Amino acid sequence: MTTEQRRNLRAFQDYVRKTLDPTYILSYMSPWFREDELQYIQAEKNNKGAMEAATLFLKFLLELQEEGWFRGFLDALGQAGYSGLYEAIESWDFQKIEKLEEYRSLLKRLQPEFKTSVNPTGILPEISECLINQECEEIIQVSSNMGMMAGAEKMVECLLRSDKENWPKTLKLALEKEESKFSELWTLEKGEKDVESKDLEDDEMETSDVQIFYQEDPEFQNLSQNSCPPSEVSHNNLDSPLKLRNYQLELALPAKEGKNTIICAPTGCGKTFVSLLICDHHLKKFPQGQNGKVAFFANHIPVYEQQKSVYSKYFERHGYRVAGISGATAENVPVAQIVENSDIIILTPQILVNNLKNGTIPSLSVFTLMIFDECHNTSKQHPYNMIMFNYLDQKLGGSSDPLPQVVGLTASVGVGDAKNPDEAIDYICKLCASLDATVLATVKDNLEELEEIVYKPQKIFRKVESRTTDKFKCIVSQLMRQTESMAKSIYEEFENLSQIQNREFGTQRYEQWIVAVQKACVVFQMQDKDEESRICKALFLYTSHLRKYNDALIINEHARMKDALDYLKDFFSQVRAAGFNEIEQDLTRRFDEKLQELESISVDPSNENPKLKDLCFVLQEEYHLNPESRTILFVKTRALVDALKKWIEENSKLSFLKPGTLTGRGKTDQNIGMTLPAQKCVLDTFRTNGDNKILIATSVADEGIDIAQCNLVILYEYVGNVIKMIQTRGRGRARGSKCILLTSNAYVIEKEKINMYKEKMMNDSILSLQRWDEEVFKEKILQIQMNEKFIRDSQEKAKPVLDKENKKLLCRKCKALACYTADIRVVEECHYTVIGDAFKECFVSKKHPNAKKFGNFEKRAKIYCAGQDCNHDWGIHVKYKAFEIPVIKIESFVVEDIATGIQTLHSKWKDFHFEKIPFDPAEMSR
Repeated sequence: MTTEQRRNLRAFQDYVRKTLDPTYILSYMSPWFREDELQYIQAEKNNKGAMEAATLFLKFLLELQEEGWFRGFLDALGQAGYSGLYEAIESWDFQKIEKLEEYRSLLKRLQPEFKTSVNPTGILPEISECLINQECEEIIQVSSNMGMMAGAEKMVECLLRSDKENWPKTLKLALEKEESKFSELWTLEKGEKDVESKDLEDDEMETSDVQIFYQEDPEFQNLSQNSCPPSEVSHNNLDSPLKLRNYQLELALPAKEGKNTIICAPTGCGKTFVSLLICDHHLKKFPQGQNGKVAFFANHIPVYEQQKSVYSKYFERHGYRVAGISGATAENVPVAQIVENSDIIILTPQILVNNLKNGTIPSLSVFTLMIFDECHNTSKQHPYNMIMFNYLDQKLGGSSDPLPQVVGLTASVGVGDAKNPDEAIDYICKLCASLDATVLATVKDNLEELEEIVYKPQKIFRKVESRTTDKFKCIVSQLMRQTESMAKSIYEEFENLSQIQNREFGTQRYEQWIVAVQKACVVFQMQDKDEESRICKALFLYTSHLRKYNDALIINEHARMKDALDYLKDFFSQVRAAGFNEIEQDLTRRFDEKLQELESISVDPSNENPKLKDLCFVLQEEYHLNPESRTILFVKTRALVDALKKWIEENSKLSFLKPGTLTGRGKTDQNIGMTLPAQKCVLDTFRTNGDNKILIATSVADEGIDIAQCNLVILYEYVGNVIKMIQTRGRGRARGSKCILLTSNAYVIEKEKINMYKEKMMNDSILSLQRWDEEVFKEKILQIQMNEKFIRDSQEKAKPVLDKENKKLLCRKCKALACYTADIRVVEECHYTVIGDAFKECFVSKKHPNAKKFGNFEKRAKIYCAGQDCNHDWGIHVKYKAFEIPVIKIESFVVEDIATGIQTLHSKWKDFHFEKIPFDPAEMSR
C-alpha cells in the first residue's frame, strides 16, 4: 500500500466507517490480519456496533506494511458485495456515497414509523440487491425470531450502511409496489417525484425543469383472471371474431364513426370488448400504404397488464404488433422505438407525459386513436389531463398536424360537487371538454338487453344502535391524551404541526392528522441538528403509538372489544421484541398498567357490540331464506376485515359461512396486505368453491373486479362518492340481489342518499346533453377549452417575484461560506458558475473519473469543499469554450439571508428565485 493510498484512505475513512461492516469481509482478510486482530474486530462489533468495529479495522489496516494489502482489501470488498465502496476507493471519488447522506438522515428520522409500518420480509426481495447477502439473511432471521418490528429495525440499520447509489429509489419502488403507507413519507424529491437530469453532468449539472416520474401509483383493481365478466368471456372467444351484443354495438357506434366519444356504461357490461371493436374498426379503415396507431391508457398496473394481455391475444393473430410500456419497464426499453414499431401500445399515462415532456415522442400526432380507461379521472393534474393539455394546446394553437381520435371509457362520469342539474351539466361538459369529446354514448335503445346482463340490486338502509357506554374507549382515549402530552413535552408546538382541527380519537380524521404531523416532521428544522434529530425521532414514536390506539378504537367501534385489545397487545409485543428504547418502555408501561382493566372489560358480555348483533341477524335471515346465497361484506379498513373474519369464525351461528378476505396490498401495518397472486387466489376460490359463502373486502373490490354473481352486498359503515357507489353496487349481479347499508350513523345514510340523488342527477344530465344540438354542444365544449387554456397560460406566465437581495451560499455539510449570489452567473440558461478569485480558495479539485465533452462543455474535474474534514461534493470544473469555470449544484449548499440569518434549502435551481445574471465572457477578462 503506497503512501498516497494510505493518505487517501485516512482522508476518506469517515465514509468507510459509515458504510462498512468489517465482520462481513473478515474471512477474506484473514491472510493479512493476525487471528487475535480478527477476534478483536468481531468482539468490537458485538459489543459496540459496526461503526466502532470499522474504526478498529481501519486502524489495523493502516498499520499494515506488506505489499499487496491494499489490493487485498479492495478484493475483499468486491467479494463481499461492497461494490459502491469498492468503486469509490478505487477512484478516490466518494461523490455517489456522499449523495446518500441526505437519505440516511431522512431514514434515521423516519425509523420509528418505518419499524411500525413496514413489513421487512415483504419488501426484502425488491431491495436485496442494495444489501449484502449476509445482511439479507440476518434480516430474515431477526424477523423470524424476534418479530417484524425487530426485523424492520435491522433493515434500517443495513440500509443506513448501504453503498448502493440506487437504494433510496429502489426502496421507494418497493414501498409503492407493496402499497405501503410509509412511501408517502419516503420522498425522493418534493412531490414524490424522482427528478433526473440527463445532460452534460450525468446528474451533476441539472437543467432547469426536466422532471421525470418513474412510477405510477398502483391501485389493485381488475384482479380476476379475466378482464371482463364470465358471461362476456364465454360470449367472446378472443381467438375468433368478436360477437358483440346489441347494446355494445350501440355504445361503439359514435366512436366507429370517428367521433371523439365518452362511453358511459355500467360495471360488468363488457366495455373492454367495446373498445376492442372500436380499435379493430379504426385500424382497418386506413387505405393500403397507411397505418393507424392506437394508444390505450390504463391508469393502474394490474389493469394495464390485463388489457395488454387481452389486446395482444385478439390483435396479434391478425398480424398487428401490440406492445406495452409501464412505469416498471419504461427505464429499460426504447420508448420511441416501441411506439414507432407498434400498431397498438398499452401504457400507463405518466409514461407518455414524460416522453412528451423530454421530446422522445414529438407530439400526439404520432397516434391516430387514444383510448382512456376510467376516463372520469381526466381532471386537475392527473396524467390523463396532462396528456390532454398537450392535445388541446395543439388543437387551439392552430397546428396543421393531425390529432388522434379520443375515446374514454367509464362506469360513471360523476358530477363533482354539483348541487343542482345546471351545475351537474357544467361538470360533465368540462369533462367532455377535457377529453375533446363531442358525444356521450350510453345505452338507450337496448336497455332491456343491458338489464339482462347488469342487474341493479335493491338498496336497503338499516340504522343500528351503538354501545350506550364504552369503557374501552374511555381508557384508550386516556392513554392517547397521555401520549399527546408526552409529545408536547418534547416539542411544545406539537399540536400545531398540522392545521387539521377537531380531531376526535377513533376517527379517520385523527389518522389524517397523524399523517400530516409526520409529514411536517420530515421537513422540521432546528439550528441544533442533534436536538432536531432527537425531537423528530421522539415525535415519530409518539405518533406511531397514537396511530395504533386510533386503529384500535375504530376496531372497537365496529367489531368486538376483544379484537381491538388483541390488536394492541400484538403491537406492544412487537415493540418489546424490537429496540425498546426509553420512550417505548414508558409507553409500554402505561399500557400494561391498564391492561388488566381492559382485559376484564373486553370479556364482559354486557359490552357486546349491538352492530354485530344486527349484522348477525341480517346474515342469518338471508341464509335461512336462501342457503346458497353469496355475500360480499364491504368494510373500511383492513384491520376490520381481520376482526370480522375472526368474529364470524368464532360465532357458532355464522361459522358455516367460511369467510374469505380480500384486501389491498398496502401495508397499514406489518401483518396485513395481500399480494396480487393471493388476491387472485381468493377470488378464484370464492368463484368456484361453494363452501366460501361470504367475502369480506375493502375498497379493493369496488372497481373492475369480476366477482362471482353475489346476491347480497352489505356496506358495513361504508360509503363513498357517487362513482364508488355505482361501482360497488355493480358487484351484486345475481337476480333478486340486495345491497344493504348497515350503519349506526345517520349521516352515513344521508350521505348515501345524496349519492343516489347525484346518480339520478348525473343520468338526467347526460340525457339532457344528448338532446342538445351537436353543433351547439361543440361550441360549448370549445368555449370551455379556450377559457381553460387561457387560465393555464396565465398561470404559466405568472413568474415568481425575484429576490434581488444578496445572499450567502454555505456548504450544506460544514456550513462554511462558499460564495454570494451576486457572484453567480447562468451559463446557457441552465448551468450555474461563480466568478471571482475568492471562490477558488473555497474548493479543491480532483480529476473527474468520467471526463467527457458535451457541446461547449468539457468536464475536467470534480470540486469539493475545502473545509477541514469536509470534502462535500459541490459540482464539477469544466472547460467552457475558452474558459475554465466551476459549475455548482444548489443542493450542495444552504442559502442564508444576510440580514435575517434565515437559512433555506433548495433541491433545484429553478426553485431558488434569486436574480439570475447571464454569464458574460467580458467579466472573465477583468
